[in-house]
Amino acid sequence: MTRGDLSAHGIGGQSDLPIPLNLAIAGGIAALVISFTVLALAWRTPRYDEDGADRPAPRLLQTVVASPAFAIVLRAFGMLVFLFAVFCALFGRESTINPVFGIFFIWLWVGVIPMSVLFGPFWKAISPLRTINLLLARIAGSDPDEGLYRYPEKLGVLPAALGLYAFVWFELVYPFTSELGPLRLWCAVYVGAMLIGGALFGNRFYERADPFEVYSSLAAKLSVWGTKDGRLQVRSPLANLATLKPVPGLVVVTGVLFGSTGFDSFSESTTWVTFVQGSSINGQVLANLALLAFCAGTVGIFSLGSMLTGVDPQQRRRHLPDTFAHSLVPIIVGYIVAHYLTLLIEIGTRTLIQASDPLSRGWNILGTGNWSEPTWLSYHPTLLASIKVLAVVVGHVLAAVIAHDRAIRVLPPRSHLTGQLPLLAAMVGFTGGGLYLLFSA
Repeated sequence: MTRGDLSAHGIGGQSDLPIPLNLAIAGGIAALVISFTVLALAWRTPRYDEDGADRPAPRLLQTVVASPAFAIVLRAFGMLVFLFAVFCALFGRESTINPVFGIFFIWLWVGVIPMSVLFGPFWKAISPLRTINLLLARIAGSDPDEGLYRYPEKLGVLPAALGLYAFVWFELVYPFTSELGPLRLWCAVYVGAMLIGGALFGNRFYERADPFEVYSSLAAKLSVWGTKDGRLQVRSPLANLATLKPVPGLVVVTGVLFGSTGFDSFSESTTWVTFVQGSSINGQVLANLALLAFCAGTVGIFSLGSMLTGVDPQQRRRHLPDTFAHSLVPIIVGYIVAHYLTLLIEIGTRTLIQASDPLSRGWNILGTGNWSEPTWLSYHPTLLASIKVLAVVVGHVLAAVIAHDRAIRVLPPRSHLTGQLPLLAAMVGFTGGGLYLLFSA
């Protein structure tokens, strides 16, 4: 697996698309504008955040999920994969055929999204860091939920935003991503920081500062699973998303996730490659600046669109970006599906094949060594392009729905329609720009 393998998840250039680029962009923007128009005319009162939106999960499922054995099995699975990855990182071959690269860049970063959407906060359930923190607390005779200090709530999820930016920088900009040494160092710093934070602030630290847990928990808000009074509930994904509470830094987290995906597409385009090759500035410097610009630009555009809404004067506008940031989650998940689908299927399976022989000694310990890498989706470009467009458009339409529902809850009646126009303009820009970047790679 080379760096090229990890980034080769486009479906071709603009000229050879089975779906014309201008049609994809026009269709995406039309779908967003039409959905907003329908919402503005037919959706006059908030429909989410209502207690009646939940219904109890089936009794058998509740019994299984609530059992200590279920939690133990998930923790054991997470620790097993973690220890296997550590083993590969320490003793595996100094080569990109080492499965630790796929475990880190594919299974963890990409695979956690569908698992969270399907099953809820997946990383929180299997987190080896929470398990280690629990074991250390048991040894010390302390409570893993309580650290030495109370987590400063004014920080919100800003530490997680910093961790997410560190990851996307390492994946997309750092020039030696395919070398084992830097990967070991990044993971060691991450694990060390998380364990120290857990000891100082307890499990609250992981909810707010673990980049992968925050990332997974955001995607999990689009699942049908929720909890109420400690019991498993089934609810609409959008109703579930509406329960996401605004916290400081939430818009920064979503901006980093969305902006970095946009940069990943842009960095593969002929426009960017030609610019870098013709520039007198070092390519690494340009890549660093571009990644920062994409993430900061996403945060800035969305924040401006949010703060220009017709809110009551007594409400502070600076809180509005975090209030509406939950509406970016469907967009992020849609772009993850569109951008990384083939990568997850093909390289994710390749990683499972490589994991059967972690030391490159001809082993087949998992029985997957003789599997073939599934490449059928790459050989059906029309289907793949359709899935990509559908994922992006559906994500934006769901974003418009949940943003509209929050807007009519926050805005005064006189601004229910016109007050949302700046945010709609920002989303139209994201739709057109996102589709262009996705399909021009």
